[in-house]
Amino acid sequence: MIEKHIVLEDIDPVTFYGVNNCHLVMIKSLFPKLRIVARDNVIRILGDEEEMAKAEEDIETMRKHVLKYNTINDEDILDIIKGRQTKADAVKGVLVYSISGRPIKSRSENQQKLIDEFEKKDMVFAVGPAGTGKTYLSIALAVKALKDKQVKRIILSRPAVEAGEKLGFLPGDMKDKIDPYLQPLYDALEDMIPPTKLQDMMAKHIIQIAPLAFMRGRTLSDAIVILDEAQNTTPQQIRMFLTRMGWNTKMVITGDLTQIDLPREQKSGLRESLRILNGIEGIGVVELGKKDIVRHKLVTRIVNAYEAYDKKMADGMIEERKNKRVKKSDSDKIKLRVTTNGEDNIN
Repeated sequence: MIEKHIVLEDIDPVTFYGVNNCHLVMIKSLFPKLRIVARDNVIRILGDEEEMAKAEEDIETMRKHVLKYNTINDEDILDIIKGRQTKADAVKGVLVYSISGRPIKSRSENQQKLIDEFEKKDMVFAVGPAGTGKTYLSIALAVKALKDKQVKRIILSRPAVEAGEKLGFLPGDMKDKIDPYLQPLYDALEDMIPPTKLQDMMAKHIIQIAPLAFMRGRTLSDAIVILDEAQNTTPQQIRMFLTRMGWNTKMVITGDLTQIDLPREQKSGLRESLRILNGIEGIGVVELGKKDIVRHKLVTRIVNAYEAYDKKMADGMIEERKNKRVKKSDSDKIKLRVTTNGEDNIN
């Protein structure tokens, strides 16, 4: 009797075995001639060599399925053992799957354009209003690249700028102080990677989340690097960030130019870099709009209302400037008449 050990690498064994080991029980029933024992992330198989080779191949296919889709069910297991394509494999255009098994893919034309630009270019700017999926889709692209072993790590960053509030002193160590600013990035990752696996990847620095200030002096190679909320960078900060790019690295810079939280006198680094780098080979720019908003339907209405308000205010300011120029011109004409009449009287 031959014995083999199969290690369930890179996945959560609990997901593979199922609730109350239901998946494991099913696998045992489908290979009645083998003795299958599981402990932690190791499966031990004893029995006939030919039957064992088939079981080993199928279990590895199941492991890859869990790694890709973050889930597996009885139907998937049966399809894999019968040599059939699973339902998830039949779905096209999926980047990754959420931990609940929900497919994550483009949901609009411009989101697909972001995916296409990411595949063709080494640096992509994704600019658009809130809710257009800029950050979420960028992180999904990064997770896919990591799972496909195209890169060795993911590096996520954003400037530590408060949204119009002064929070003052924050308690705790450095991680405690900066985590509130980086929470949106954690949220996206937690939706795509099982908690235990994510914690392990962060402990091993395979996934790194850091404020922009910590990027100076680094060379970022073999990585997908994402700068979120780039509209809140200064010109000096974004210039520093963009020049961190190393070999086999792709960068995605996301931002919303309508939500700049910098002091009024401070220029946005994102706005300036878009102007300076326009037309540079290897750099892509994707502009997302109201049609790409994938949050609650009210978000679209809110964006529309604020755009109309901003346009009204801008038109009002232009009209006010025109009126001021007209008044100044009329005032200058009156002064000129007074001066001319005074000179005539003297003469």
